[in-house]
Amino acid sequence: MLELRLVQGSVIKKVMESIKDLVNDANFDCSSTGFSLQAMDSSHVALVSLLLRSEGFEHYRCDRNLSIGMNMGNMAKMLKCAGNDDIVTIKADDGGDSVTFMFESPNQDKIADFEMKLMDIDSEHLGIPESEYEAIVRMPSTEFARICKDLSTIGDTVVISITKEGVKFSTKGDIGTANIVCRQHTSVDNPEDATIIEMETPVSLTFALRYMNSFTKATPLASQVTVSLSSELPVVVEYKIAEMGYLRFYLAPKIEEDEEMGGQQAQPAAEPTKPPEKKAKVEPETNGEAPKRRVMKIDLDEEEEEMKPTIAANGQTADYVEVVGSKPGTGIVKPKEEIIGDEDVKLSIEKETNGEAEVMDVE
Repeated sequence: MLELRLVQGSVIKKVMESIKDLVNDANFDCSSTGFSLQAMDSSHVALVSLLLRSEGFEHYRCDRNLSIGMNMGNMAKMLKCAGNDDIVTIKADDGGDSVTFMFESPNQDKIADFEMKLMDIDSEHLGIPESEYEAIVRMPSTEFARICKDLSTIGDTVVISITKEGVKFSTKGDIGTANIVCRQHTSVDNPEDATIIEMETPVSLTFALRYMNSFTKATPLASQVTVSLSSELPVVVEYKIAEMGYLRFYLAPKIEEDEEMGGQQAQPAAEPTKPPEKKAKVEPETNGEAPKRRVMKIDLDEEEEEMKPTIAANGQTADYVEVVGSKPGTGIVKPKEEIIGDEDVKLSIEKETNGEAEVMDVE
């Protein structure tokens, strides 16, 4: 049996709004120590880690370790029905196929409950080792969100460089470049506005701004954000949750193409030479009808009968020949190659005639 009662219901609402666009389906792990989640995004580039300790709940009961599979989008829809000041209670039975959300108004005059079906999600629990980072920056979460948003209008990636002078965010795109430097400073009156840098060695890494902007959706959870960098580890963007836990995002750095290729540019392979393409002969447009051919019928007298054009192919003769570039009455016949059967046939003209020619249109 699992039963969680959270007075500050807005906390769980903000958590779901932060991760619902990054993670689709995930298992919530419930134990005696707390309520946790570890899941990767669909592209397996970013990792989300959530922990809500049992001490932060008004009432916390978990009889045995339990894994609850839920769709993040559906869970966010359920929690949207709760007011920001409502008390949220989550209940689930051992071996059950549903989870119940109950929302109570602060003065107890309204109680609403919603039941959502659970999912059977096959996922492995990822162990995240504790690591020491070369540089850690703590800065206002609103400032970090604004920097990521502004840089995304210029380029797709951000280079985060941490030195003694401060932390530098830079990007470049088709329209130009942008550089934003935040120097270390503290404020006694407003500690949440301080920027604190802890550095052992200078670090400079490149990350996708699309994921950084997705992480900044957790800005309402905390006034400060912690960014931990190391040259051989993913960046950690952490938002602490009201003394009861944290929401962490892990993102692997982008590797420049020059580094992948050892500083040398790959030469493209030579493409084989292609023979020139033969263009198809373009036939005149006929609107679906067979083209007409201009032919001439030659009237010859008896002496010229023996001199008329003949076609010497397969022992056949033809009384009709094609005339090219001739006008009626000239009697000039120009030979043209024709194909009869599978053999090439040529017209042989032995003599020009001065007879009259009759022009006919033949389909």
